[in-house]
Amino acid sequence: MQQIDWANLSFGYVKTDYNVRCYWRDGAWGEIEVSSSETINIHIAATCLHYGQEAFEGQKAFRCPDGKIRIFRIEENAARLQATSRGIMMPEVPTELFVEMAKKAVALNERFVPPYESGAALYIRPLLIGTGAQVGVHPADEFMFMIFVTPVGPYFKGGFATNDYAIVRSYDRSAPLGTGCYKVGGNYAASLRANQVAHDAGYACEFYLDAKEKKYIDECGAANFFGIKDGTYVTPASTSILPSITNASMMQLAQDLGMKVERRPIPLEELSTFEEAGAVGTAAVISPIGKIVDLERGTEYVIARDGQPGPWSRKLYDTFRAIQYGTAPDRHGWVTIL
Repeated sequence: MQQIDWANLSFGYVKTDYNVRCYWRDGAWGEIEVSSSETINIHIAATCLHYGQEAFEGQKAFRCPDGKIRIFRIEENAARLQATSRGIMMPEVPTELFVEMAKKAVALNERFVPPYESGAALYIRPLLIGTGAQVGVHPADEFMFMIFVTPVGPYFKGGFATNDYAIVRSYDRSAPLGTGCYKVGGNYAASLRANQVAHDAGYACEFYLDAKEKKYIDECGAANFFGIKDGTYVTPASTSILPSITNASMMQLAQDLGMKVERRPIPLEELSTFEEAGAVGTAAVISPIGKIVDLERGTEYVIARDGQPGPWSRKLYDTFRAIQYGTAPDRHGWVTIL
């Protein structure tokens, strides 16, 4: 096995030993197959290549202090992939099949699960693609579902530290009643230009307003937004954004910790009233926001005035991570233990 510097891993791809695959043909899912190949062989007219008929998920497995490996809320990833499949006309992967393949992919690559306290994790990437050939715009008649894993470090190099975001008005990642609520690759391709604009201006990530009116907060890049004030956790209600499993978990934990939770449209001007704010998602869990700058209008919304994550964000982050690592009670049955 190649020597891996666990403490200095990037959020990127590292070759592991095996991946698992399953094919949908003639209206049914086949048997699970194990492969050591990093490549797939698909038809040149596959719908995933021409019409974007593909979806993916993301989750992590952790090596814990008790020596066990835990996966967080894997059934919810299965449910979200099923929702995406309904949205773009793909067969649904049954939850039992999804979970079995995820557990198998992790178990087969157990030696790549980073050590506890290394700051790294084993990233799990389920992928569902249309492999059947179509020249007209129609759903495929064959599909492949696969899961590969790779060890990753923190999404942001600073770990749990504040990051600054840039409002980019010239681009929209998704639109109301579009595919923003589904986890499809096209949404992420649509974010690349805005992300580059933000990076070129010196910011960690782009920040989106609603595509229809540019009056309300939508997302922090590809992550959900939350703001905290007066002991209340506030997050956007929008048909343009992906329903984050991490955000749903944070809302439950906020209630557990005695906070109020509001899911509603958030006017841009309300940014100036938040005591804390952050981006939530699988990759970073919580990325606390230092400030948000409107590039075109020059308006600056400073959230973390001392440059540090706020106390509620820290408590939510620590509680979430403790459940993932099995050092806090799993009151809601979120963890799958291998």
